[in-house]
Amino acid sequence: MTDPFKSASAYDYPLLIKHLLHTPLANYPDREIVYSNQGRYGYRMFGERIARLANVLKELGVGPGDTVAVMDWDSNRYLECFFAVPMIGAVLHTVNVRLAPEQILYTINHAEDDVLLVHSDFSTIVDSIADRFERPVKLVEIADRGQSSSNLDSAGEFERLMDGVGAVYDFPDFDEHTRATTFYTTGTTGEPKGVYYSHRQLVLHTLGVVAGMAPAVDQGWFRRDDVYMPITPMFHVHGWGVPYVATLMGVKQVYPGRYVPHKLLELIDREKVTFSHCVPTILHMLLNEPLAKEIDLSKWRVIIGGAALPRGLAAAALDRGIDVFSAYGMSETCPFICSAQLEAEVMARDRDEQLDYRCKTGRAAPLVQMRIVDGSMNDVPHDGKTTGEVVVRTPWLTQGYLKDPEKSDELWRGGYLHTGDIGNMDGDGYLKITDRVKDVIKSGGEWISSLMLEDIVSSHQAVGEVAAIGFPDEKWGERPMLIIVLTEDAGKGVDAESIRQHVSGFVESGAVSKWAIPERIVFVDSIAKTSVGKIDKKLLRQRFVRTN
Repeated sequence: MTDPFKSASAYDYPLLIKHLLHTPLANYPDREIVYSNQGRYGYRMFGERIARLANVLKELGVGPGDTVAVMDWDSNRYLECFFAVPMIGAVLHTVNVRLAPEQILYTINHAEDDVLLVHSDFSTIVDSIADRFERPVKLVEIADRGQSSSNLDSAGEFERLMDGVGAVYDFPDFDEHTRATTFYTTGTTGEPKGVYYSHRQLVLHTLGVVAGMAPAVDQGWFRRDDVYMPITPMFHVHGWGVPYVATLMGVKQVYPGRYVPHKLLELIDREKVTFSHCVPTILHMLLNEPLAKEIDLSKWRVIIGGAALPRGLAAAALDRGIDVFSAYGMSETCPFICSAQLEAEVMARDRDEQLDYRCKTGRAAPLVQMRIVDGSMNDVPHDGKTTGEVVVRTPWLTQGYLKDPEKSDELWRGGYLHTGDIGNMDGDGYLKITDRVKDVIKSGGEWISSLMLEDIVSSHQAVGEVAAIGFPDEKWGERPMLIIVLTEDAGKGVDAESIRQHVSGFVESGAVSKWAIPERIVFVDSIAKTSVGKIDKKLLRQRFVRTN
C-alpha cells in the first residue's frame, strides 16, 4: 500500500548488515579488536579494513550474488569477512574446516563458491581437492605473522592484497532479503545440508539477541562494557551470531585463533574477558586445564549451547565463580531461540534450585513464538512434565535448505520450523530439552531421556564426561548404555557398579524410573565429538552397539 504522506526524499532504511556498523564506528572508534597474540586495532581501523577487503574482492571479480568462502581460524580477518562479503551483495560461505575433505569439497561445489580465502593451515586439504572443483575458484591465501606461504596456486596473500587497495568503499543499498550467508550442517545420514540467511534475518537476529541479553538484571547479561571472546567456531552459525551483536554494541572483542586450552585461558586472563559462549565439552576441557586453577574466572559469564549443560559441569563452573547458563537454538534458527537467565527470586534460592534453572534452556527470546506439540501439532500442557516436540516461529529462521525443497518442506511442515528436539515447559515459560527425537531410549514401553541420564551420571564426582545411548534388546527393545570418561583424580573404587548405585539413588527419589539404570557401562579415555564439539552419538552407536 502506497503511503500518500511519505516524502519522496525519505530514506526507507533496509535492514542491511552494513547498518550494524554505524554505532561502533561513531561512538567507540578506539575500542579494541584483538587477534590472539597476532595484533590489535580499533573499530576505526576495522571499518577501513572492511573497505579494503571489499576492494580486494572487487578486483578479484566478485559481484552481487557471487559466493566467497572462508577457511580460517577465529580471527579479526573472519570478522571482517562477516561484514565485507555480504555488504557488497555477495554471499559468505563459512566452511566447516573440521569436516572430512570429501565433505568440504561437497560444500564448496554445492555452494558454487567463486573465491576461497584459505588459511595456510588448511592449504594441504584444499590442494588435495582443488582438481575436483566443479567451477573455477580463485584462491587467496591467509598466513599468520611468521608463517611461510604454501604452494597453493593463489591470487595472492590476504594481507598483501589488503595493502594494495584503498581504504574507502561506497557500499550500496539493495533488497534486505538478499542472501547474505550460507553454511552447512551435518546430520546422521546423507550429505551436509546448506542453511542460508538474508541480511534482514541477520539484522533482526542481532537485535533479538541484544533485546534478550541486555535487560538481564542479576545474571546472564551481555552489555557494552563487556569483553567478548567466542569459543564457538565462527564457521558454526556465524559464531552463534554473537560477533554481529558484539560489533553492533561496540564492545572489545578478542579472537583466539586455534583453540588451545592454555592459550584460551591466558587470553581470558590477559584481556579480562567477561563474556563467552561454547559447547559443554569446551568448558569441561578448560576447567580441567591446570592453568584454570591459577587464574580468576569469577568475572566470566559463559553461555552453554549446542548440547545440554550437564548439572555436574554447571556445579563445577559455579564453584569457580563462573556465571554459567544455557541457551537454545540450532543451525536452522540462526541460532538464538531462548536463554536461561535467572530472575531475582530464583537467584535468591538455594544452589540446587539455581542449578536446575541454569541447566534448563530458558525462556523464549523477544519475537520468538515457541510451542511444545504432540504428533498432531496440538499444544501439550505447560506443567514442566509433559513432553512434545519443540516447534518455533521467529523472523530469523532459515526458510529452507539450499537446493533441497523436499527437506525444506519437511523442516517447515505445518507452518512451523520443527527442531527435532523433545522438551517440556513449565508454567513460567522455561523450556527444558529432554532429548533429541532420534536419541531417546525406548525401553519396555518407557521413554528414557538420554540427556536426563547423562545429567544424573555427570553429577558423580568421579565422572568427567558421559554419553548415554540405547542398544538393542530382544525383550525390552532398547536398554541404556553409558560411555564414561573419569576425572583425572577419580579413585580406584569407581567402577560400573558404583555408577549404577549412583543412578539408583535418583530412582529412589523418583527423578527417573528403574528402567534408566544402565546395564552396560564402558570406561574410555575420550568420547568422540562432532565437527562442532558435540558428543557424536552416531559414531558411538557404530562403535559400541555393534561390538558389545
